[in-house]
Amino acid sequence: MTAVGAPQERAELAPLVTEPEHPAPARRSPRGRGRVATWLLYAALAAVTVAFVYPFVWLVSASFKPRSEVFDNKLIPDTFTLHNYVQVWHEAPMALWLLNTVVVTVLATAAVTVSSAMVAWGFSYFRFRGRGPLFGLVLATMMLPGAVTMIPTYLIWDSLGQVGTLTPLWAQNLFGSAFYIFLLRQFFLGLPRELFEAARMDGANQWQVFTRIALPLTRPALVVTALFEFQAAWTDLMRPLIYLRDSSTFTIPRGLKAMLDQFGFGGEWHWEIVVTASVIATVPMIVLFFLGQRHFVEGIATTGSKG
Repeated sequence: MTAVGAPQERAELAPLVTEPEHPAPARRSPRGRGRVATWLLYAALAAVTVAFVYPFVWLVSASFKPRSEVFDNKLIPDTFTLHNYVQVWHEAPMALWLLNTVVVTVLATAAVTVSSAMVAWGFSYFRFRGRGPLFGLVLATMMLPGAVTMIPTYLIWDSLGQVGTLTPLWAQNLFGSAFYIFLLRQFFLGLPRELFEAARMDGANQWQVFTRIALPLTRPALVVTALFEFQAAWTDLMRPLIYLRDSSTFTIPRGLKAMLDQFGFGGEWHWEIVVTASVIATVPMIVLFFLGQRHFVEGIATTGSKG
């Protein structure tokens, strides 16, 4: 009886273990969610890129338009002309302004990079009493607004007879910059001190250790410092407005301000000249960034990892 009844009992119990009529919905795989998040990230980056690039694209487009079509808000000009790029060199001494800007920018960049590296090396390598408070005092100078030191600095240069020359635009960089000193010091602290001690045991003096070992190892940070200062000096308008009087000493930003006063708000309304000069002033910075972007990204990454 047991052998015969067992199959019947199993047959009666079989329907009880069948699958439910309404199966649970399948969960979305993590890979699918990751793809959606990636595409959303790409869309956000594309939107931000367009927002940043559009003004420059508009500026370039307007520089190829005649005066009546400058503000038509079309990226593809209805009337394409190169006359603006010819006319701008006749309306203003652009070549002289570019030369002045190059001189000021190169001198300012070289001065602040070398001086900041020397000060940063002193704070990172040498051990002396009061090093911490003194470095804190250097960093505290970044908290001072530029308007606080503007008048005393002007009086100093005026007493030296340098107002109206290009000297005040770059010479104060000979004393370094607190931000660059902090940046380079953090990089120097990440270098192995044993390497410098070994060089000292081999007979190298302090200057040789700094120039032949420390500086080559900090090349990415030096490139970042130089690019930052190059951009700051190239686009600086405040100091040229304060110190420059004659148009023969104008830099590009000061010259653009003069052209805006003359052709923009001065009543002549030659906006095509203003936007064309703006493109000429902007292109060198874009070219410089593309040439140094590899070193720039490397320097930002390695400097950030030296904390």
